[in-house]
Amino acid sequence: MLLKNLLEGLDYQLVSGDVNREIGKICYDNRKVSKDDLFVCVKGFSVDGHTFAEKATENGATVVVCEDEVKVLEGVTVIKVDNTRRALAKIASNYYGNPSKKLKVIGITGTNGKTTSSYIIRDVLTKAGNKVGLIGTIANYIGDKKFKTERTTPESLELQELFKQMVDEGANYCVMEVSSHALALDRVYDVEFDYAIFTNLTRDHLDMHKTFEEYYKAKFKLFKMANNCIINIDDDYGKRIIEDLEEDKKSKNIVTISLKQDADYTAENILLGAMKSEFDTKGKKYEMEIPGLYNVYNSLGCIAVCDLLKLSYEKINAALKEATVPGRCQRVGKSHNLDFTIIVDYAHTPDGLENILSTVKQVTKGRVIAVFGCGGNRDTVKRPQMGEIATRIADIAIVTSDNPRKEEPALIIEDILKGIKDKDNCITIENRYDAIKKAIELAKSEDSVVIAGKGHEDYQILKDETIHFDDREVVEEILQNRNEV
Repeated sequence: MLLKNLLEGLDYQLVSGDVNREIGKICYDNRKVSKDDLFVCVKGFSVDGHTFAEKATENGATVVVCEDEVKVLEGVTVIKVDNTRRALAKIASNYYGNPSKKLKVIGITGTNGKTTSSYIIRDVLTKAGNKVGLIGTIANYIGDKKFKTERTTPESLELQELFKQMVDEGANYCVMEVSSHALALDRVYDVEFDYAIFTNLTRDHLDMHKTFEEYYKAKFKLFKMANNCIINIDDDYGKRIIEDLEEDKKSKNIVTISLKQDADYTAENILLGAMKSEFDTKGKKYEMEIPGLYNVYNSLGCIAVCDLLKLSYEKINAALKEATVPGRCQRVGKSHNLDFTIIVDYAHTPDGLENILSTVKQVTKGRVIAVFGCGGNRDTVKRPQMGEIATRIADIAIVTSDNPRKEEPALIIEDILKGIKDKDNCITIENRYDAIKKAIELAKSEDSVVIAGKGHEDYQILKDETIHFDDREVVEEILQNRNEV
């Protein structure tokens, strides 16, 4: 493709060379560069792509896009921009033919609820006869075709390529989780969002954003980009989003959801069961096989989007009834005829842990036994908070490892224990397998075991390696071994 076409819509300065030259592909990793490629110098957290510009040209790049001065081989075209991350997003969009403009893109952001909401909306749209792409934490999909995901929202180059694949395979919708990282790092810059949902905002990712204000500002970006904004106004930050969108209200459709106050969509006659929920909104009854009041919030946002898309009540409710999300309040070990319940959930934030434990507590006749930990090299402030929550709600809390990464697991556990005043109902078992086994051994008739933190993940990140570890598989193995004894 001709370079000047790739630069269309981009404010840039031509430092050297010619824009009338053909480009092979786009790269931001100099190790992937080959003949006639364009290299974008992206500044990362630990490395700066500008330092690899010369190496990229030695590998064959004939165009370098940069923010700062760079050293390159003679004859290379150098394009200077104010922000290379935004430039990468724009160039990638042009390279793949601006594919997001050929899809209806539905973005979901918030601390909790993104994955559940995305699966519900995908299921509704699919039942309505659409081919749907999904981008998120668990996996990426185009229709039934599954692709492994490395992060919740891909880097802009890979994201635009995925959009192009969706268009090529006949998808007309894309439902995507939009992380705060992606928004802060402009991975979704130049994406045309038709709809955006705000679920909630609680403590998470402050290892990157540093302050809650910065975390909020990252999330808010999505609603400046979207045409239709669906906002949970029971969250104080949802109210703030609406206030901060004041100057855009004439050009946007803002729809509110609430369980506590007047809103466009409210839930009434709420019935919360052990593994299901029912509620009415706008005079119609909805049912779902996902428990918890927080999932009523998630469902309201999905219903609002689907209503805006003119989908029928019958299709929306049918999809809600059958909605399942891997690793989100997922019941496991059902084939073993247990007289107690085992649930695996991704809850890895204070709010998420409180939600799942409170939900399970409400419907458990016996005791709640919680297994949880905290990730290493992440926000340390939430560790004692999660310790306090687990021991306050659960009858027995087993503190263990999550993904310790470069930290010592024992030191992470120490941080968690600082939030626990009464340790009488607390057990510490560093090895996660052993912790899960202990919880199952302790479980009696009508108890519930909640294994929190990793959900759908099938790995554990240790200091020097990443190993295969799936809480759901571990439960099955422990139960199988128990039955064989």
